[in-house]
Amino acid sequence: MSRRELREQIFKLLFRIEFNSDEEMKAQCELFFDSPDEVFSPEDEKYIKDKYDQIYSRIEDIDRLINEKAKGWDSDRMGKVELTIIRLGVYEIMYDDDVPESVAINEAVELAKKFGQDKSHGFVNAVLAKFAQQS
Repeated sequence: MSRRELREQIFKLLFRIEFNSDEEMKAQCELFFDSPDEVFSPEDEKYIKDKYDQIYSRIEDIDRLINEKAKGWDSDRMGKVELTIIRLGVYEIMYDDDVPESVAINEAVELAKKFGQDKSHGFVNAVLAKFAQQS
C-alpha cells in the first residue's frame, strides 16, 4: 500500500474510537483487520497498528492541543470525521518526524475532501496550519 492508502486506513480505524469504548476498541481493531473488504500485508498491518497505537496513546494530549489552537471550536463540537482527520494530522505534525508538515497538512486536506462535508477541507487546513506555524 502507498503511504496515502495507509493513512486512509489509519483514519478509518481511528474514526471508530468515536463510537466505541476503550474495551470495545480491542475487538474493533480485530474486526478491522479481519474484514473481507481489505486484505493487508503483514507489513501494512503492523504499520497501521503501530501508528494507531501511537495516536491513541496520545489522544488526550492531541485533543488538548486541538482545543488550544482551534479558537471557537472545541473538539466536542467538531464533526467526527473532521476531528479524526485533525487528530491524525496533529499527530503527524507534532510527533512523527518521518512526515513533513506540508505533507501532513496536504494529506489531511485530501482526506477531508474525500470523507468530509463540502467545506471540511478548508476547516482542516486552517486548524492544522496553526500547528505548522508553531513547529
